[in-house]
Amino acid sequence: MSIYAFAEMENGKAKRIYASAKYPSRQIGNVFADCDERINLKHADELPLKIQNFYAVVAFRPSHILLSRDVLAGKPLYFDNTTLTFSSFKHYFEEEPLEVLGGEVIKISYEGEVLERRRFRFEDVFKPKKIEVDEAKEAILKLLEKYGNKIKNGCVAFSGGVDSSLLAGLYDLPLVTVTASKEEREWVKECAKRIGREIEVYEFDENVVKDVLPDVTKAIETQDKLQLSIAIPIYLCMRFAKSLGFGEIVFGQGADELFGGYKRYENMDYKELEFELRKDLMEIGERNLVRDNKIAYANEIKLHTPYLQWDLIKIALSIPTELKVKRNGEVVRKYILREIAKEVIPKDMAYRDKKAIQYSTGTSKILRRL
Repeated sequence: MSIYAFAEMENGKAKRIYASAKYPSRQIGNVFADCDERINLKHADELPLKIQNFYAVVAFRPSHILLSRDVLAGKPLYFDNTTLTFSSFKHYFEEEPLEVLGGEVIKISYEGEVLERRRFRFEDVFKPKKIEVDEAKEAILKLLEKYGNKIKNGCVAFSGGVDSSLLAGLYDLPLVTVTASKEEREWVKECAKRIGREIEVYEFDENVVKDVLPDVTKAIETQDKLQLSIAIPIYLCMRFAKSLGFGEIVFGQGADELFGGYKRYENMDYKELEFELRKDLMEIGERNLVRDNKIAYANEIKLHTPYLQWDLIKIALSIPTELKVKRNGEVVRKYILREIAKEVIPKDMAYRDKKAIQYSTGTSKILRRL
């Protein structure tokens, strides 16, 4: 459930509060949060500016209840101020809850009145850094490398694509993957071998997908077919990692939005591409990260996304779009990331074009049959 709290009401006021936090969320006093950083309530009115990370927080203060999320809205948080119920999942509410929006700071009285609702914008937090391209490449590599120090009992979700291969090359962590494709299985084994690593592979089939479909649907709280086709291999990968004894897992989320990885970017002119990259980054929480974090909560495993460090995002925003989608006879998506990656992993691995997870693992094909 991650964060869950509700009030026992008497005469229109909270008489008693019941609250809990399951890993990877945690409780410190009257603060319930999923955040890598310490929540300093001295800065309560401007938490989205002060916490340089993804977070969702519910804090019970003497005069009010404080709710807040980061501007990218990567971690879910819902509420019902009439019943004073708060949760990371919608299904804990009897009626459709309200959502704490990205960048919001909300204050609610113990009578259920919304006292204040203030929202910070993407532009308030992410101001591009002025930096030369070579300096940017070096800084990105250093930030990714340094991030590995945060991971204590984790593994890398490895697909053989440039995003996860670069992280696997940087971190001395075990590799795991799931697939229903024999071709994919052999490829990831070969890739792992080429960077001198062992990999644990979980092979699934139609029966496994059929079995987990209700659990995945409940976890991500939608029956959208595209979302389910992406969520199933992510769910299976996290469940597999948990069964192997890992409490943390590293994914390559964010690289496509930051460096121009989606196929649809290929035919855009650079002005349109710049707009779409920014838009996709601003919507990454709603489209991807809420889904992935809900799956992590369901498996009680911590999700790491090294590409989505605040400082790295600011650097990526400063990189010219023509270095993200390179057009020189042929189109190369994520060009600058591939140039960074070839310093760590074999060049052909860095430049391999890879299908999206729902296609490469065979999940989409299985769902169509089901």
